[in-house]
Amino acid sequence: MAAYLTRWLAEVIEPNREPTTYAGYEPLVRLYLIPGLGRKRLDKLTVRDVQTWINTLPTLCTCCDQKKDHRRPEDKRRCCSKGKCCKDYPSRSTIASIRRVLRSALGNAIREELISKNVAGLTVLPNASKTKKAKSHSVWNVDEARRFLEHVQEAKEPLYAAYVLILILGLRRGEVLGLTWDCVDLDGEQLWISHQLNRVRGQLLHRDTTKTEDSTASLPLLGLCVSALRDRKRIQQEARHDAGARWKDSNLVFTTKNGTPVEPRNFYRSFERYCEKAGVPRIRVHDTRHTCASLLAALDVHPRVAMRILRHSQISVTMNVYTQIPAPETRKALDRLNQSIGERMS
Repeated sequence: MAAYLTRWLAEVIEPNREPTTYAGYEPLVRLYLIPGLGRKRLDKLTVRDVQTWINTLPTLCTCCDQKKDHRRPEDKRRCCSKGKCCKDYPSRSTIASIRRVLRSALGNAIREELISKNVAGLTVLPNASKTKKAKSHSVWNVDEARRFLEHVQEAKEPLYAAYVLILILGLRRGEVLGLTWDCVDLDGEQLWISHQLNRVRGQLLHRDTTKTEDSTASLPLLGLCVSALRDRKRIQQEARHDAGARWKDSNLVFTTKNGTPVEPRNFYRSFERYCEKAGVPRIRVHDTRHTCASLLAALDVHPRVAMRILRHSQISVTMNVYTQIPAPETRKALDRLNQSIGERMS
C-alpha cells in the first residue's frame, strides 16, 4: 500500500489534478494512510482491515502519533513528549476526508486492474458521538460586518475593496486576490470569477480555474462594490505613478504598492489585524461568506439578484436566509459607506 499510494500521488494526482488537490491529498496519505495501512498488500486489503483501522482514528492522538510535540524545541514542549497527552484526535470531517482519499486511490487501482473491489467504499464512518467535532467558527452578524467595513474604510486601507467583495459577493480569498481588471465591467456593473491566486507547495499560482463551473458565471456588482472598485482603480493608478520603473504589470485588481500579487498569507494577517482593531470577533476569511446573505438583505437587494450572487439553485433557499430584517440604522450606516467613497472620489 505504501508503494502504491506514493506512486498514485506522483503519477496520477500530481500531473492530472489541480495543485490544491495534490496539496490536500498528500498530507492525508503521508500522515495517516501510509502509517496506518502502508504495510498491507494492496491485493490483500480487506474491508475488515480498513474498517478496523478507521475505528481507531477517533482515539488516535495525532500529536502523539506524529510526534508533533517532540519536534518543538525542548523548552517549548508542553504535552505528549512529556507524557501529558493533549488528545488531539482527528475530527469526523478529517476522518471522512481520509476515507475519501483512500477510496479514490483504490478506485484508480481498479482502473489499473490491480484489484477487483474498492474495499474503502464498503466501510462506514465512526458514529458522530464518538468523534471529535470540527472546530466551530463564529459568523458575523450584519452590524459586526458593517463595523468592520467602516473601520477598514476609515483606516484608508488600499485593499478595502477586497473586503467589500468577500463580504458583499461572498468571494473566496483566492478568487478576490486572483481577480483581474478584464473580468470587471464597472459600467455594466458585473464581474466574472475566472482566476484564483493561491500559494501551493511554496509556489504562488495564478490559475485560470475556479472551484465550480458556476463560479465562471457573471455576478452583479452592487453600488457599494462598484464605488469601492472605482476607488481601488484610483489607488492603483496612484501607486503605479509613485512606483515608476519598479511597477510590475499584472492586470490584477489587488496588488502591492509595486504591482506584484498580494501574498495570500499577508492578506489573512491584515484581515486578522483589522478584526482586532474594529472590535469584532476574529473569524476566518472564508467564514465571511456566511455573512454575505444577511448583508444583501440589509442592502435591500432583490431576492432574485441575491440568488444569483449566492449561487443558490432554488429561490426558496435564498428566501430562508432573507428572514433576518436588519434595523433601519444598519441600512443607513451601509448607505453612508457608499456615500463616503463617492465623496472621496469627487
